[in-house]
Amino acid sequence: MSEPPREIVIEATHDLRFLDWRELFAYRDLLRLLVWRDFATRYKQTILGPLWHIFQPLLTTVIFTIVFSQVAELPTDGLPPTLFYLSGLLAWSYFSQTFNSTSSTLVANAGLFGKVYFPRLIVPLAGVVSNFVSFLIQLLSFFTILLIYRAAHPGASVGPRWSAIVFLPLILLQLAAFSLGIGLWLAALTTKFRDFSVLSGFLLQLWMYVTPVILPLAKVPPAWHLYVALNPVTMPVECFRYFLLGTGWVNVSLLFVSIATTAVALISGLLVFQRVEKTFVDVV
Repeated sequence: MSEPPREIVIEATHDLRFLDWRELFAYRDLLRLLVWRDFATRYKQTILGPLWHIFQPLLTTVIFTIVFSQVAELPTDGLPPTLFYLSGLLAWSYFSQTFNSTSSTLVANAGLFGKVYFPRLIVPLAGVVSNFVSFLIQLLSFFTILLIYRAAHPGASVGPRWSAIVFLPLILLQLAAFSLGIGLWLAALTTKFRDFSVLSGFLLQLWMYVTPVILPLAKVPPAWHLYVALNPVTMPVECFRYFLLGTGWVNVSLLFVSIATTAVALISGLLVFQRVEKTFVDVV
């Protein structure tokens, strides 16, 4: 005699609880599909496709080199301007792209969320993964340009610190965690106040200028170092330059401050997101 079909009841919970890792793991196939969807929709009807991941930072680097290095004559910590700006943009681009995709999660996918149940956190996690693939493409282009520079300047000492570059994935993980946490905060706020969807773009523009993408942290007065480190993107950018180019101002104490700020942003963002996801369909 066959067993009667089991009945699954989905109910909204009213308590704040942390991640259900088993549920997220059960929907890993959906995560892969959403990552593929991000790539397919992003490059649909484009000629260059994923090559835009290479051209965009390269064009930005050229503009930064002309404006900030040649015209404004800002220091680049003794590094070639092109490599200086490109290494900073590697870290910044991953943060900004993940922040943008996460902050629009609830509003952009409201129709999908209203039709079928799955862990809502799967969607922003798919953005984290798809942007990581974009980062790998940009990292490959960075090393290509570095090799070209080394070939043109045989005596140059600019290059990766191989003894420290093994920590690069940990720094990238911090960037992913912070962009996810702050993006979830903005996603939750956007469901009730659409002004935040406009504010996010403006916020990123200002944010880049208080991050050492254009000016090295070593040129910031020491009295401001603690305040600069409270920006969790600051130390990852400096660490990227130190790992990839061998020059950078990395302070362990300030790095721990940055990690602590990231942890607060991620945990609070997850809790707020889980609270809002239960009722946001009725509001959007």
